[in-house]
Amino acid sequence: MGRAPRIDLADLIYHVINRANNRHQIFHTPEDYQHFERLLEEAAQRTSMRILAYVLMPNHWHIVLQPKEDEGMATFMQWLTLTHTQQYHAKTQTIGHGHLYQGRYKSFLIEKDSYLLAAIKYVERNPVRAGLSKIVEDWRWGSGYRRLCGTQYEQKLLSESPIDLPENYSSWVNQADKEDELSQLRISVAKGTPFGGMEWTERMVNRFKLVLTTRGRGRPKKGT
Repeated sequence: MGRAPRIDLADLIYHVINRANNRHQIFHTPEDYQHFERLLEEAAQRTSMRILAYVLMPNHWHIVLQPKEDEGMATFMQWLTLTHTQQYHAKTQTIGHGHLYQGRYKSFLIEKDSYLLAAIKYVERNPVRAGLSKIVEDWRWGSGYRRLCGTQYEQKLLSESPIDLPENYSSWVNQADKEDELSQLRISVAKGTPFGGMEWTERMVNRFKLVLTTRGRGRPKKGT
């Protein structure tokens, strides 16, 4: 069965996720996390990628991004994952021992309004939901920490949000996720379907010839 084509156009917003092969741990030490963040910074500079949010977890990561050019997401992701894989295998002396990642990354479109805020919050609260930290800013390896506690240099990795972020950011991001948003986001993560309101989703369906799933969301129609 062929793969569905990706939507990869400038100025749209995407949530991207990739996991380690067989969900094995890929980040073991602070140096492992720091190394990936340096690659994330270099990838963004090489491709003029706008990173709106991200979080690194022990065996996977999430990034919310907004390309400046068509096919920008593919270029960014190819360099990031290939470089990380090559350098990981070289460091751990596991060259030829199989794939680092489970396969190609997953991605889905996000609407530019409250849905984008929900996606940012979902990404930054991953460590809290996983029991790795009590509050968002305690997890060093993500945009929540950089936004709230990072140095001026560390904050440069994050691009300006296309919509206003909550003024009292720490209180907002540390509030529990809304169950309906969390459920919808988990569907999008699992199926790669757009995350947004019904009117916006219908526009995406018409624009990109998506096929609606039984959940009422869309996925790219094969062969288009």
